[in-house]
Amino acid sequence: MAKTSSAYVCSECGWQAAKWVGRCGECQQWGTVEVRGVARASLARTTKATAPEAGREAKPITQLAGDAVKHRQTGINELDRVLGGGIVPGAAMLFSGEPGVGKSTLLLDVAARIAGHGARVLYVSGEESTGQIRMRAERTNALVDTLYLAAETDLASVLGHIEMVDPGLIIIDSVQTLASDQVEGIAGGPSQVREVAAALIRVAKDRGTPVILVGHVTKDGSIAGPRLLEHLVDVVCHFEGDRNTALRFLRTLKNRFGPTDEVGCFEMTGGGIAEVADPSGLFLSRGAVPVSGTCATVAMEGRRALPVEIQALVATSATPNPRRVTSGVDPSRVAMILAVLERRAGVRLHDQDVYVSTVGGVKLTEPAADLAIALAVISAVADRPLPLELVAFGEISLAGEIRSVTSGTQRVAEAERLGYTRIIDAGVESLAEARRAAID
Repeated sequence: MAKTSSAYVCSECGWQAAKWVGRCGECQQWGTVEVRGVARASLARTTKATAPEAGREAKPITQLAGDAVKHRQTGINELDRVLGGGIVPGAAMLFSGEPGVGKSTLLLDVAARIAGHGARVLYVSGEESTGQIRMRAERTNALVDTLYLAAETDLASVLGHIEMVDPGLIIIDSVQTLASDQVEGIAGGPSQVREVAAALIRVAKDRGTPVILVGHVTKDGSIAGPRLLEHLVDVVCHFEGDRNTALRFLRTLKNRFGPTDEVGCFEMTGGGIAEVADPSGLFLSRGAVPVSGTCATVAMEGRRALPVEIQALVATSATPNPRRVTSGVDPSRVAMILAVLERRAGVRLHDQDVYVSTVGGVKLTEPAADLAIALAVISAVADRPLPLELVAFGEISLAGEIRSVTSGTQRVAEAERLGYTRIIDAGVESLAEARRAAID
């Protein structure tokens, strides 16, 4: 007979513990660990071996077909770039992102483009009605006869729609809204998410039909639900962007069929999501006259080199503790650069308010922007503008040395393509030399 024991399970991620704890050891959420009854099978019972089905026997790897995986283009070049060439038949993909970032709008555009080539596409929404999706489709010009819409929250009904439509692409928006009557728990719970995802992935593999699952995110930005969900799928994409700007970035966190360091650029417009093929001018100011306190750098977003302008403003502080305000850059990194400038380059900043920001709302986290930040601050202190044809990138050490950064050749090539003729990088040995090269 099966014995029943108590287990403590996190309702957010499914983590189990031997006793109750106030904070989950996996997702670090408070108050989510609950007691649940678990049927423990007798140790005397064992699983019996069964013969595999015909055609599914294990074979030597040398006897298997070696055909390369073929990607099917979506019609959106930026999305195809991120996916490694397009959507692979039978692939299970997970799209995540903050609420309102544009996941549903992007996927509706993908569905309309693929349906426009004659393939049937099934778009299942558990959050919106078909009338609401129709309104968005009219706004984004996504009305296609072979695009089928369904508003369902029951897994069995979704599988029935798949059998009736026989689509070439399935989009589920979102996986946390579906539930199966064969599993206990509410929709969005760890057990329900596991069962729903496993059932849809089985459909994708058995039918050779790609399935795109939309996933919610937690307060810290990670994908909600058990971590098993990320292991089950083939591709994990994250759609991110600032609510105050129209720019959106699509990144791959996992891709079994292509690279994981590509970045797709999109822009939110009134007519939907528009791809940005060349985002070079998005993060540069439009002024024709040089202004003090500005310096351009070349940042790497995945494999893509993007020119970014950094602006700095220095003013005499009226308080005993000068302000250090940043936007788009790491504040601790800026504080370190200011200390190095004062100690190694003789720039007086201990009684000055310093403001550092990027143009266009882009966020810089790599140390390659250190040199551009330092030169922008030096230019602001001296009130002398840097030449418009100057670009700088390099990491600054605590000793005041300029260190080389990754993808230096690609950064230089992108800077030369955009017309920058003066490049300051790790070729200079110190901040003093970089100051003379930039201003003097």
